[in-house]
Amino acid sequence: MTQDSMNTPTKQIEDDRPLWDVVLGVYGYPALLLAHKLKIFPLLADKPLSLTAICGKLNIKARPTEAILTTATAAGFLSFQDGRYSLTPIAEHYLLETSPNYFGYLWDLMIDDDQVHSFASLKKAILSDSPQVYGGAGIYQSPEEQAEQVRKFTRGMYSFSITSAFYWPGILDLSNYRTMLDIGGSSGAHSIGAVSKWSELQAIVFDFPLVCEIAQEFIARHGLQDRIRTQEGNMWSDTLPAADLHFYSTVYNDWPPEKCNFLTAKSFNSLPSGGRIIIHGMLYNDEKTGPFAAAAFSMLMMGWTEGRSYSGRELSTMLAEAGFQDIEVHRAFGYYSLVTGVKS
Repeated sequence: MTQDSMNTPTKQIEDDRPLWDVVLGVYGYPALLLAHKLKIFPLLADKPLSLTAICGKLNIKARPTEAILTTATAAGFLSFQDGRYSLTPIAEHYLLETSPNYFGYLWDLMIDDDQVHSFASLKKAILSDSPQVYGGAGIYQSPEEQAEQVRKFTRGMYSFSITSAFYWPGILDLSNYRTMLDIGGSSGAHSIGAVSKWSELQAIVFDFPLVCEIAQEFIARHGLQDRIRTQEGNMWSDTLPAADLHFYSTVYNDWPPEKCNFLTAKSFNSLPSGGRIIIHGMLYNDEKTGPFAAAAFSMLMMGWTEGRSYSGRELSTMLAEAGFQDIEVHRAFGYYSLVTGVKS
């Protein structure tokens, strides 16, 4: 093979757009976080505005403003018609703080803790096999000493949970259950969704003391103080409160398999006969070749926790080995799925 032939592209070459997607995503997606931080979405809540008007209100020059607005438009969060930018339905639904489905708290968390998803931090997390959030201290270390971080984190959990929390309770028949224990329940969003769907159901949010205080604020916001209570505790060391339904959302992906097996066995031993466990999270397919969202979520976990994404098959095996029967996997809202089983 000659030098010239080595340097000449072959006639049939692969599309290079996936490689560009990696490069451009590094710059494109932060533009949406910038739009959020600059409060562009609430700025457009009342009426469409021109580029000139937006520049004036933000006190930013046209070139950078247009770059951010065009990126937000291309991503589907803004619409551009007749020389004016306006919010799309998805932006109205998720990016206005007045919306009950407000997603912005999670974006705030990403902005405030941007070092966690830097290249250097992720590289360190991979090479050391340890989370790098809060300087490597982790999100579960002495929460009382990290009051503001815990508050931001819990708001972020509520932000990405509340929409799916009102969806998954309609997938399963929970009419025979009376008390749902929301283990590691954080903001209580899933308890709020579950009791809103099932009128005979009560719920207990089981988490650290400061987290429970914050959860009470969200519970009160929904007017459900008479049906949801919080109980301070540690799921690893404390006895679980009595309940016939155990629910875990975005908990198993925080921990390695041996700790997930511990939680599964603890739930099995705590539940009465006929009791149910539900695991809610983003799942790999059974071949673990994707989807991309679950794979990227596993990378997110590298920066934040000891855990990773699991497949429905892996979680089903955990449940079966603990003794659960009638195990099922269901698609839920968006990227989420449910894995559930019953204690005979």
